[in-house]
Amino acid sequence: MPEAQEAEGAVQARIEPSWSGKRLDAVAAMIFSSYSRSRLQSWIVDGYLTVDGQTRRNKDKVLGGELLSLQLPPDLLADTLADTDDTSLSSMVAQDIELPIVFEDEHILVINKPAGLVMHPAPGNRRGTLLNGLLHHCPSLVNVPRAGIVHRLDKETSGLCVVARSLESHTHLVRQLQAREMGRNYTAVAIGDVPINGTIDAPIGRHPRDRKRMAVTDNGKSAITHYACIERFLGCARIAVKLETGRTHQIRVHMTHVGHALVGDPVYGRRLAVLPRQVANVEAVASFKRQALHATQLSLIHPGSEEPMTFDAPMPEDLVHLCDALRATAERALVEGRE
Repeated sequence: MPEAQEAEGAVQARIEPSWSGKRLDAVAAMIFSSYSRSRLQSWIVDGYLTVDGQTRRNKDKVLGGELLSLQLPPDLLADTLADTDDTSLSSMVAQDIELPIVFEDEHILVINKPAGLVMHPAPGNRRGTLLNGLLHHCPSLVNVPRAGIVHRLDKETSGLCVVARSLESHTHLVRQLQAREMGRNYTAVAIGDVPINGTIDAPIGRHPRDRKRMAVTDNGKSAITHYACIERFLGCARIAVKLETGRTHQIRVHMTHVGHALVGDPVYGRRLAVLPRQVANVEAVASFKRQALHATQLSLIHPGSEEPMTFDAPMPEDLVHLCDALRATAERALVEGRE
């Protein structure tokens, strides 16, 4: 059996010559045995699993000697962790990573994730993630799906997330999430003249052409986002956002969909091109290289006591600095306009 190896962000393996004549999906299932055959079939169709760098069909026969390459976006790989077996999770490296813990008891952990910390290991990024740190902090999490991680934040999104410390707590919290009983509030800086408030009810699915992105699509999953403007700047605004659902990149996709992409978003925003020149030239704005998004508040029912709990995390320093600079620019423009 050929051993899959990581290379340039992908997991690759060479097909054995003895497998000549077998279907591609059957060979993929033997090589990438941590994933179900149905998942691998969908990844072949979507172009995530290639043969010598080329897309192929599931039923195509292999010749032997070809190079299979599996490369998934980090968010899509995170969605598949529950599909992997216990051996796959137990083989992940436990690392002593600083975890900004807001609350901890025998049932749950609440963490204020910093921007830049990836939540789940991915091809080419097997170490240094929140999951690696959790396995070191609490080794028993190897027995909990996804090491207890209940919901995700994007790599460059900061803020609060909850981790279950037992299978019972994980089940309890996942049910809350599915029933839309878990409160998740965010602070963001959005581009444009954002309305006072609004609700975006638009389904989200994979982008029809760029499979590494999400988009509002007719055949997507239900997604509902509520937002309110809490402070206006010049050409952008600080907004409060509340999620009813938890789709991948939901806030970023929805705000872009209504014409108000987040400042600094490298995937869904057009970065500084849509900002007024006097704002785009502000150093704090030009140097802000992540989406301006922070999970400020998390509300849940404690799986042990059944009591409601609410946790808060103030805006991180980089977001405070960004808002201060935007506020100063807006006040300066107002004064100059009066003169």
